[in-house]
Amino acid sequence: MNNIRYVYFLGIGGIGMSALARWFLVNGYEVAGYDKTSTALTDALQHEGMSIHFEEDVEQIPAHFRKNREETLVIYTPAVPKNHQEYVYLTEHGFTLQKRSQVLGFLAGRMTTVAIAGTHGKTTTSSMVAHILRDSGVNCAAFLGGITQNYGTNFLLNEPTDDLSKVICVVEADEFDRSFLTLFPQVAIVTSTDADHLDIYGDHSAVLDSFSAFVGQIKTGGTLFMKRGLALADRTPATVYDYSLNEGAYHCRNLRIENACFVFDIVYPEGIIENVALQVPGFHNVENAVAAAAAALRVGVKPEAIQLALGNYKGVKRRFEYIHKSKNVIFIDDYAHHPAEVFAFLSSVKALYPERKVTAIFQPHLYSRTRDFADEFAESLSLADRVILLDIYPARELPIEGVTSDLIFKSIQSETKIQCTKAELPGILQKDPPELVATIGAGDIDQMIPVLKNLFQTNQ
Repeated sequence: MNNIRYVYFLGIGGIGMSALARWFLVNGYEVAGYDKTSTALTDALQHEGMSIHFEEDVEQIPAHFRKNREETLVIYTPAVPKNHQEYVYLTEHGFTLQKRSQVLGFLAGRMTTVAIAGTHGKTTTSSMVAHILRDSGVNCAAFLGGITQNYGTNFLLNEPTDDLSKVICVVEADEFDRSFLTLFPQVAIVTSTDADHLDIYGDHSAVLDSFSAFVGQIKTGGTLFMKRGLALADRTPATVYDYSLNEGAYHCRNLRIENACFVFDIVYPEGIIENVALQVPGFHNVENAVAAAAAALRVGVKPEAIQLALGNYKGVKRRFEYIHKSKNVIFIDDYAHHPAEVFAFLSSVKALYPERKVTAIFQPHLYSRTRDFADEFAESLSLADRVILLDIYPARELPIEGVTSDLIFKSIQSETKIQCTKAELPGILQKDPPELVATIGAGDIDQMIPVLKNLFQTNQ
């Protein structure tokens, strides 16, 4: 790293890649990159001083990057195909190419790492940990998988120090492509090990093997906080504590809903943190808060500081995010893209607003995930009174014969169910206005948010 002056990102607009790009920029490196499409996030990166282009074109890689191979580090996402023109050029011309996970593992390894893993829940939990530390005055850095509402970014920079080992580095540890196996944390949280990314892993047993390998890399003397019921305790050298909503070494009690806010006590082996008022609703988020508090206590944050920090935690964009609230309609957006996430989200919505009929607009993400979990998606979505199902968002995948939204649609048991395109969506909602509507999915469904928000504001 002492020789590197330039850092080039292939896939710079990804949420994890952009956080890493920001780290290099604020630490004095010149940063440039490519991405497939322009987004609000790439606009922000350009405004911060990064050179970004959106055409697959070697000539658009800055000339001084190309001329100074020894001083240029290339970081790429596994989502970039191996026949990508720029990837081929950089590989054939002897540039140093590293996956994002490899570089993140190197940077985190210089600090005291708190790593949060899980097939769902990791973005919210890691952002909670980062916020508790920052709000409590702890010198920390954070590489997150979502834009925090408190800070408007997916990256927190630590204060300068001569001893990086004293800096707490909060890392969202991603199981996709086994990326989290570059991390060797002192403290880890595992929120879930459900079957997912089967296009990468093949079957659930391979997913479990990967999580076993991850917890096996926790440093000796370290600590693992795992969701109660996970079979990981004998796979790690760490001291293991379990947590859940109602049971375990760390759990909550006196859970109640007050003014659409979840209020509860956190019970831990040495005491109780009373009257935590979580602005971000959801039973799953209460559980995430329990895990985040456990990790914060482990690195020395005082209980009263945790209570205050969780009370002013505002959440992550696209995680139970309120878009519009009025007497006539409530509009919530959520990133849920796994059946368990959809179930947790809709269960919490129904508990918060039992008097309102819920319309769930869902965009399936990936052909392979739709194929593997069609029945489970249908069961989770059936919690809603009305389901509007969009076409599959392919992301990195090519179509799979016979795999369409129909696989989910046919098994949905809701009172009303509709299939449509994004273009048809506003007309459907205008014709039959919802009382509570939720957009759900990890694809480009978020592009509809300003359109629908304007529709509801105009018609209220």
